[in-house]
Amino acid sequence: MAGTDEEAVAAADDALYVLTAVLLTPAKFPSVLGDDYPEACAALGLAPLADGYGLVLGQDGEGARWTVAIDDVSLVAVAIASWDCGMEYELSPDERTVVAALPGWPLAVAVAAPGVPAPHDPGPEADDRPPLTPPDATVWGPAQRRLGADEIALQWAVWREQVDDADFPAPGPSGAPGDGDGAGDGPDEGGESGQKGGHSGIRRVLAEARAYIDSPPPLGRVRSSFAPGDARTLRADGPGWSLVARTDDIAFVLLDEEPGEVLPVGRGPELPGLLEALDKMAVRPN
Repeated sequence: MAGTDEEAVAAADDALYVLTAVLLTPAKFPSVLGDDYPEACAALGLAPLADGYGLVLGQDGEGARWTVAIDDVSLVAVAIASWDCGMEYELSPDERTVVAALPGWPLAVAVAAPGVPAPHDPGPEADDRPPLTPPDATVWGPAQRRLGADEIALQWAVWREQVDDADFPAPGPSGAPGDGDGAGDGPDEGGESGQKGGHSGIRRVLAEARAYIDSPPPLGRVRSSFAPGDARTLRADGPGWSLVARTDDIAFVLLDEEPGEVLPVGRGPELPGLLEALDKMAVRPN
């Protein structure tokens, strides 16, 4: 085994039992892989194609974990949409669409294929590249910070109801960041919320997010997705930080330097305009 892509594709495609799939596109990609789309692609050794990829996670006949990247994005999108609706859909990528087969899984998968050995990484005889692995849930770092932001976006109502608007300080006469941004300690594992006005980390995040408007960041750093009503769910990432917001509401910030902390940002005088500007430049799903 020389560890070539051709041999890896052949090994994985020989009998791949598909367990799940995710999109790797500028508007939607596994955030554990990076702060933006090019960074996520680079983590898998893939070129950042404009249309993106579908990532198919499965096991071969020996039970080994494989992540297969295909360029038929619509096929994977249809499969995911069907599964989300509780419908069966047999995802069987054409081998001509396979771009790469990578050992391991970058995400945690809770299910396994029946009738084959338990999930395990391929041995060096199958592929001598280091296998992809999910991030360690026991430590805090960029991947965990981004996963935390993902969870807030998915469970917005749950997190929002833990924040009392009365905790945010009223806007000051200057309207400067920290006066009306309402920086505070977010709901922690105990669900508590306390005020921390003028948080330097939040001021830095808001300043860097504003800079994106004049100097667009790498593709996928700012993404916009559906939200109830006329609102949008906005996601922005940067060096050491993630921001999740509803365009008609507040924002939450997570920082690498504050493990496990979720910091709410009140609307104040500046946040609405910032969110509107970011939403206009954000990448949106097709």
